[in-house]
Amino acid sequence: MNGHPGGEAHTRRMITLAALPNGASVLDMGAGSGEAVDLLCREGYNARGIDLAPRSGDMVAPGDFLHLPYADASFNAVLSQCAFFVSGDVPGALREAHRVLKPDGTLMLSDVFFEAPAPVVEAAGFELLHLKDMTDAWREYYLGALWRGEDHGCALPRGKCKYWLIIARKV
Repeated sequence: MNGHPGGEAHTRRMITLAALPNGASVLDMGAGSGEAVDLLCREGYNARGIDLAPRSGDMVAPGDFLHLPYADASFNAVLSQCAFFVSGDVPGALREAHRVLKPDGTLMLSDVFFEAPAPVVEAAGFELLHLKDMTDAWREYYLGALWRGEDHGCALPRGKCKYWLIIARKV
């Protein structure tokens, strides 16, 4: 689970902050190798993932999370780490997350924002429960990845950005 700042500890923190009920259905949007999906399943959640280029056989389905193949109100929670920004359409990703969440469903999001995230998240129909600037952790992670020569496919536009941990409820 090293494809995002904080690794497994960060994912576990998001799950704890979200206070999901046992057995909740969770969709990982931008699930990659499915490590977070596997963690969620081991913790007793009914989890699945979707990714444009999944790197896991059973855990992650191929698909575009900007056009999810799931019915409205299908999930208790949505998790996404380091994926909404690279989709090129953060508001669109938030709208899709909102669409597939059940009433009072929970969004667990950590990602880069070039603007204050609260207005963007609230405009998509969410109430913020937890908002934390994690820029220092992101900077350390990203510089380490560059140092190791890893390509994460994230070409950042010019400008100052921050990395945020967001827990929100569908309203």
